[in-house]
Order: sequence, then structure tokens, then C-alpha cells
Amino acid sequence: MKLVIAGTGYVGLVTGVCLSEVGHEIYCVDIDQEKIQKLKSGIAPIYERDLTTYIHRNVANERLFFTTNIEGALAQAKAIFIAVGTPEGEDGSANLSYVEGVAKDIAKYATNDLLVIVKSTVPVGTCDRVQQIIESGMAKRHVNYKVTVASNPEFLKEGVAIDDFMKPDRIVVGLENGAGTELFREIYEPFIQDDPGRLLFMSRKSSELTKYTANAMLATRISFMNEIARLCERVGANADDVRRGVGSDPRIGKKFLYSGPGYGGSCFPKDVEALLKSAETHDIELSVLSAVKKANKTQKTWVATKIKKHFGDLRGKKFAVWGLAFKPGTDDTREAPAKTIISLLLEEGATVAAHDPKATKNFSQEMGQVANLSYVENAYDALKDADGLVLVTEWPEYKRPNWGKINTLLKQKVVFDFRNQYPWKEMKSLGYHYICVGRPDATYAER
Repeated sequence: MKLVIAGTGYVGLVTGVCLSEVGHEIYCVDIDQEKIQKLKSGIAPIYERDLTTYIHRNVANERLFFTTNIEGALAQAKAIFIAVGTPEGEDGSANLSYVEGVAKDIAKYATNDLLVIVKSTVPVGTCDRVQQIIESGMAKRHVNYKVTVASNPEFLKEGVAIDDFMKPDRIVVGLENGAGTELFREIYEPFIQDDPGRLLFMSRKSSELTKYTANAMLATRISFMNEIARLCERVGANADDVRRGVGSDPRIGKKFLYSGPGYGGSCFPKDVEALLKSAETHDIELSVLSAVKKANKTQKTWVATKIKKHFGDLRGKKFAVWGLAFKPGTDDTREAPAKTIISLLLEEGATVAAHDPKATKNFSQEMGQVANLSYVENAYDALKDADGLVLVTEWPEYKRPNWGKINTLLKQKVVFDFRNQYPWKEMKSLGYHYICVGRPDATYAER
């Protein structure tokens, strides 16, 4: 089946390569000519495990194409996925200008009946707006093709997005009057052969709200456990033990209960803000979600101040920071906790040497030229003459480091583990002053 993907960002690109992997003929369209040329050469604009392999394989087998020509791509296509960005506006609402731009192009260039699938994360009612734009544009052309607009939000986790798409736990589709149901089944059948029930049909507005609600719920779990971790430290409890005890309750489950430096990335912060703004527009107060937003901001600052609390005056101190991406497995640094932590250290007069396996380029571009901030290609190089190691992102290569080597590089045996990666007793036996999140301090407390 010929399908078009409008947008070659994170969602659009993953969607395109995965659909081509199961045999669909995919045309990925973007207005960025440089990006399209790189994709034609097999160069992905983002880091995602297995993504480059999928691109090479499906381009070679003539199932995956990249173009800036949406008019040509739409010819004889059965469906088009709108997968462009919806960045946060100044007031916190989702900017729908890119979505509306694609809708106008569809109205201008469509030459046959078409299923229009909104894959972008959008506020409730956006599909209605897309439908109106397309119908209005076609009326001006004096054409009357049957266009069905549907909501089909993505639920991809950065770092494992290919696996998420190829083996989905659910596929949510919002349709009105059942139109387009069979075409959706044909598109997604290869991914749900073992359990067709994972394809969930509902109204468009319900589908649009499902995406925001899912991300808001996960952000809430993270923020709640981070607040509990702060309480654990104050009363002498251990957040790891609390997490295990709570997570063993099947009504709650084990996921998204880990304490850390707060959530970041391209989804949770933006989607929480957009949902709050959407509720405000409809005169609904989401007080729980407002507290989540505040708690996450507080958490990033709270972990950063642990460093200052330990050392006092940070002027002249040097710190090695491991991890710049907001999570492992991605080069995404948007809203990354490392920004808050490093900014505080620099403001207090410290020097920072930072390392990340994949995200250094993006982080340095977002931070710009900053005095006393440098980047290294080898994680151990950051430790030379440092007064402490600060672990921010739990990349696998950081989980079991060579502590003997670290001892020869660090000026002081101090580790700030903001992901609770290292065994508490081991750090104590090695003689480290070990500070983490919601767990006992390895210098002063006994477990």
C-alpha cells in the first residue's frame, strides 16, 4: 500500500521506516532539503537504535523514499500520516501551524480519496480543524474527493522506538462513523497478527485526549515518587525499598517509580503544559497536573543543590558530569536535567567536564559557548582532577565503571549518583562519599 508520511522528525521517521519494513510503499516528505538529502544517503538526523539499519534496508529494497515534493508523493496514495512537530507556544499551548500547513497542502494537491491520519500529538479538536481546512481548500478547487480524517497518536519511547512500533502494546485510532476502519486494519495488521484486539477504535476526541492523558499520568508517577524520595531522605527511609514495596502491588505496578533528577525530553514537559493549557481553555482546573509541573521543576533544582550543600563554596571546584541526554538510548537533550545541574554549577563558579555517548553535539548546540564548560570523548577523561563525579543519565557504560581507575583520577572521592545506579554498600566499602536520591548517604548512614 502506498502511504505518505509528512514530517521526518522523530515520530515521522520511525513511523515511515517501520511501515516500510512490513512491505508498505512509504514516501517520507519534509520541507528541509538538507535533511532529505542526508536521508537519501542513509544518514539519520536523530540517534535511535536500529533506525539507520532500517533506513538502509528499505531504501535498498525500494520500499522507502524521501522527497520534498508532497504533490508527487500524494499521487495515488491511500493515506497520509501527519507527523510534524507541535512545539510549545509562548503561552504553553501546542503550536499547530505545521499541522495546519500539511492540511492545506493536502487540500491543494490531493487527487483521489484519502485517509488523513494525524500522528502528531495535538489538543482535543485538532482533527476537526484539519477536516475543516481540507474540505474548505478542496471546495475552492471545486473537487469533492472523500477525505477521512483520523487520530492515531504515537506511544513511542525514545531509545526503544523501533521495538515499540514493531511490537505495540496498543494502537489507538480515533474515527467518526467508522469510516476508514478497514484501511487501518490493513495498514496495521502485520503488527497485531497475534492479538488484533490491540487495535483500539474510539472517537477522534477520545483518541486525541488519550495521548496527553498517558504522558501526564506517567509524569505524575515520576514526580510523585521524586517527592517521596525527598521525604525518605528527611525521615531516614530508603526510596528503593519503598519503590519495591509499592510496585509489588498489582494495582500500581513497577514502572515509572524510580527516583531521579526529574523528567525531561520532548514529550512529558510539552504535553503536560499543553494539557494544562487545553483544560484552562475549557475552564477546567487540573490541580494535580499543575502540582506535577511544579514538582518536576523543583526536583531538578533540588538534586543540583545537593552538590552545593556538600561542598559549600563551589568556586574553583571541578566536576565530571556523566550523561547529558534526558534518558539513555537517545541523543535528545530537550528539557534534560543535566542543563539545570550544569547551569547551577557554572553559576556557582565551578568548572564542568561533561560526557555523553550520543548527545554531546545536541547539548553543546543548545547550551552554546559557555565559559568553564568542556566536553570529552572518553568518560574517564572528564574525571581528571575533578572534585566529584555527577551521574545524571544512566547509560549502560556508566553502570559498572572501573573504580580503581576512577580513584587515580578524582581529586576527591565524591560521587553524586542522581540515578541510584551504584550499590550503596560497595560505595561505602570503597571509601566514597556517596550521595544519591532518596537513599542513605554512604558516609554517615547504615542500611
